[in-house]
Amino acid sequence: MPKHMKGFTLLELMITVIIIGILASIAYPIYADYLTRSRRADGFGAIQQFAGAMERYYTVNGSYLGAAASTPLPAAPIVPGTFMKATAPLDGNDVYYNLTIQAATATTFTLRATPVNAQAGDGIIEITHTGRRGWDQNNDGDTTDAGEDDWQK
Repeated sequence: MPKHMKGFTLLELMITVIIIGILASIAYPIYADYLTRSRRADGFGAIQQFAGAMERYYTVNGSYLGAAASTPLPAAPIVPGTFMKATAPLDGNDVYYNLTIQAATATTFTLRATPVNAQAGDGIIEITHTGRRGWDQNNDGDTTDAGEDDWQK
């Protein structure tokens, strides 16, 4: 055998694979959390635009009643002549939130963004006519628990 063989031993390759596995096991959960938070931020933005559209509807009609029956739903124009979908993100890619008018009277409304698909289980997002924000951080179906009256984690 020659004195200086080139290449890696099986042990060296296995150590490299183990190190890559450890790094991946640390990085993947961080990346998944980042995706969840960024999709949630899209939901926050979409529901705020929806609330603005509801205010415009009220300005024109003098009431929030009937907003749910309008076609399309009161929505923020993205481009003149087009309207926001009742989903988030607004760009038409994979849907992570369904936006709905949870309740509407002549003078009040509550909007809800319900997480779906990869975002399911992240807790509903709500906003009211007064601007009260709620995020169901513990995913129990309401935004009335302590600490759920804002959009911060």
